[in-house]
Amino acid sequence: MHCATIKRSVVLSRTDRLDAGVVPTASAVHTGNLITDFYDEIRELSAATWQQPVRDDPARFGVGGALPDLTPAVRQYFEAAEVSWHEVGRYRDHQLMLLNLARNPGTNTTKTFASLLIVARAAEFVRQHGEPVVIFSPTSANKGTALRDALARAVACGLVEPEELRVVVLAPAANAAKLRTDTLSADSRLAELNPLLTYDGPVAENVKVLGRRFVDDYAAPLHRRHGRHLWYSLDLDNYLIADVGRALFENAVAPVDKADRHRTHAHAVSSAFGLLGYHFGRDLLERSGKSDPMRRPHSLLVQHLGTPDMVLHLQHGDFDRNRVPQYRPDPATGEYQQRSDLHFPLRTCHPGEVLDPTFYTRRPTTANRMTDIIKRYGGSGVVVSGLECRERYADLTPLLADAGFRVPDDPSAVREWSLMMAFTGVLNGIDRGLVDPAHDVVVHGSGWYSDEDMTPLTEAGMTPVSSADDIFTHVSAGSASC
Repeated sequence: MHCATIKRSVVLSRTDRLDAGVVPTASAVHTGNLITDFYDEIRELSAATWQQPVRDDPARFGVGGALPDLTPAVRQYFEAAEVSWHEVGRYRDHQLMLLNLARNPGTNTTKTFASLLIVARAAEFVRQHGEPVVIFSPTSANKGTALRDALARAVACGLVEPEELRVVVLAPAANAAKLRTDTLSADSRLAELNPLLTYDGPVAENVKVLGRRFVDDYAAPLHRRHGRHLWYSLDLDNYLIADVGRALFENAVAPVDKADRHRTHAHAVSSAFGLLGYHFGRDLLERSGKSDPMRRPHSLLVQHLGTPDMVLHLQHGDFDRNRVPQYRPDPATGEYQQRSDLHFPLRTCHPGEVLDPTFYTRRPTTANRMTDIIKRYGGSGVVVSGLECRERYADLTPLLADAGFRVPDDPSAVREWSLMMAFTGVLNGIDRGLVDPAHDVVVHGSGWYSDEDMTPLTEAGMTPVSSADDIFTHVSAGSASC
């Protein structure tokens, strides 16, 4: 029997058992806006982080940290930054909570918040200086979708004109199924100004290498020939600033200091930008005396077998894939199994499985920082398999549905697995003793979408490239016609 056809009736080992079950709970839902509710704090932090635009080197150009005044149009623009807090269920002795960061239907992921701030800063630079900007970013898929959604909102709300601010993204061709039609692709003029480029290389993450080469080689010619600044927005601080709102929102609606039990925050991660931003927000709260450092939550990193680098680094201090446990095939089921490391799946369909191509970062530069935080404040890491996620699917469906997510009957219709990965990692972590038994758990709902939530982009909406020269050709074509 092939692994993918195994039903939920498969007999599980004691360490995998679901016998305790997930018990859904109903509670009041707290909603807010992760940006405008804390705009003074975010605006001050942004201005302090980037005090002035960077102009001395075109390849290192930055728009600065100035954000626009919170006018009615700007408030309308930021409406997409909605967030909610739910108590969704109990598992064994742990209350499970959900921080839903995927409420924007234009993206269905947490990338909304950083992208809104990135585009808002760029629009404010254009307003103040009258100089056009091209935002450029490599992406696995979701970051690009969010930048495009933010730009479309900025144009619709009158923050900027289409020719003044553009977004160019570069995604792996292998991730094309996660790219969607949007306002920019539906309009031929906007599509030309804001091309969605795809790279068909053997390693998906090499879009970052190619992207950096393009910026280094062509930022100066683009400015010299077309008078446009090229802003390479793939910078950790661009995301940390947005994600401090997670800690501020938690402190507003369900403060850890007033909770009966301590907490663990769980997140499906590639580079853990979101959790780093959350802890940055905790730093701010604790330094200002608004929260007790002794109540700092633990962190649970959740990854998949395709890129378990942060869990490896947390355990061993390096990214050596030889430390991944050896899996043995089971001819009777088609599965691969291991019992030597509870941080890794005990059963999988393939030892190198890519559960979700969004999580593609190898040797993340954020690993040292995240490992240090967990060593200091507590936590762990767990890697999940597609098989484990499918086995948890029926148990978790009521929780996700109650939180407002559309959960298809057929798991194969799911295109973004981060939320299911995070919940599966939590349940596995509880079963295997990786989560402190005295802790309740907050799951960061960083992304969820299925076939029902998006219309895939056709080949006509994507432009293949293979070199920095190709990228420059397409960016220049839009610039010349402005």
